[in-house]
Amino acid sequence: MFPHVRRACKGVSLETIETAKHDIEKTETTTSLNVVVRIMDKVYETGRKYAGDSKTMMTIKFDRHLPTWNYTAIPDTI
Repeated sequence: MFPHVRRACKGVSLETIETAKHDIEKTETTTSLNVVVRIMDKVYETGRKYAGDSKTMMTIKFDRHLPTWNYTAIPDTI
């Protein structure tokens, strides 16, 4: 997907987040694969560490078709 996104943004001045979102969403492949863009405007704290046991407390759901590349980490609720 990344080469297609790069091609869609080639030569475009990405001055704002909205401009970048618009141009990336124009990405389409010959097999009609489209891109959905979600802007995350949360400010993340730098240097923050994760809990040591957080990996063992999550359920990992692997994709049926490409499990090596596509998976979802689902945190267990307490």
